Amino acid sequence: MRTAKALAALAGLALAAAACGGGGGTPQSGQTGSAATSSAPAGPKPLDGVSIEVAAKWTGEEQRNFEQVLKAFQDKTGAKVTYASTGEDTGAYLGPRIQGGNPPDIAILPQPGLVQQYADQDALKPLSPEVLGEIDKNYTPYWKELGSAGGKVYGVLVKAAHKSLIWYSSAAFEDAGVQPPADWAGLVTAAQTVADSGVAPFSLCGASGWTLTDLFENVYLSTAGPENYDKLSKHELKWTDATVTTALQKIAEITGKKEFVLGGTSGALQTDFPTCVTQVYGQKKAAMVIEADFVAASAAESGAKVGETAKFFPFPKAGETEPVVLGGDIAVALKESKGAMELLTYLASAEGGAVWAKLPGYLSPNRNVSPANYPSELTKTLAQTIIDAGESVRYDMSDLAPSAFGGTDGKGEWKLLQDFLRDPSDIKGIQQKLEDEAAKAWK
Repeated sequence: MRTAKALAALAGLALAAAACGGGGGTPQSGQTGSAATSSAPAGPKPLDGVSIEVAAKWTGEEQRNFEQVLKAFQDKTGAKVTYASTGEDTGAYLGPRIQGGNPPDIAILPQPGLVQQYADQDALKPLSPEVLGEIDKNYTPYWKELGSAGGKVYGVLVKAAHKSLIWYSSAAFEDAGVQPPADWAGLVTAAQTVADSGVAPFSLCGASGWTLTDLFENVYLSTAGPENYDKLSKHELKWTDATVTTALQKIAEITGKKEFVLGGTSGALQTDFPTCVTQVYGQKKAAMVIEADFVAASAAESGAKVGETAKFFPFPKAGETEPVVLGGDIAVALKESKGAMELLTYLASAEGGAVWAKLPGYLSPNRNVSPANYPSELTKTLAQTIIDAGESVRYDMSDLAPSAFGGTDGKGEWKLLQDFLRDPSDIKGIQQKLEDEAAKAWK
């Protein structure tokens, strides 16, 4: 949900220099890009004369890159594919078209909750055996379940954002004499050493409540494990559970120390994303920022060189599990058509993923898309961590929740984790409030 704009910005970095060249203006809705070249043989193709409409929220560079993937599919099959941008509110765009009986053939949804919502409305078409075959071949069972509702598979995760990272200033670490830590205890120790050197260890983006949910999810996945993560994400486990207590206690080891947080808790609660990144790389007031791969875009805008002055390390283990949390986009079919299923098969395949991976600003959850396809060392490294994590990879928990709890500014989990940042001493009280809000949302 909140990753699309940032990922679009990431595509404009120096990372793009290693990728396919752009040239020309922005394609309009309904057109496909022209940068991809055809290697398909001449003659009749299986989808000659078939038209397919795809709707997604991507614009700008993200749209142009996706249209290159669609162009490769057209060259291979003969289909004519048109693209429509939904804008930021995918539901507001798709709702009237579904109700009017004129939906696009395929929609790419930014939240898994929309899969369940549209399945409940009988607006989705179950995936064909061919699409299911590609999913079983290329994805872990968890991703298959994520695109399912009522025992039927409707969607395939086609694009990911890596949320298990801590970015740091190489200069701040060198000045303090610290190395990227391997575990949570090492992170706390490194933070203390940085603080003793006269620099605030963390710039927290507390005004953007979703960043606090990302912090919680990483710690919780590591301390509680994937099975409990799944239960809590479905509210099969209460927020008053001891596993939640443990995760909040770990977080308080950082947020509860005033010298660890730039501006203290009050300053952090007034700092949004991406200002927190600017404070590390532009203003040089702090050493670390806890957020996803799209930090690279804001770091570069602040004058940092990604991979040199702006570096990252994997989110440290706070328990037994190496946390890898992803956000992402799920493709579904809204029409019963051969063309729609053929395109979904392609997007779920290693072939389609490899075409996309060669372009900037993209990560694939497909385990058979080789990291060698990516245009930069940054994305190669991130892709490898997704593959290495295997069955332990999990989707952003707040995006799995009803939006009233997990996706609304000033409400639910966003607000209550801000309250916890303000006062980390009352863990039990915050847990009870989280449970009360979750119980209402899941009704």
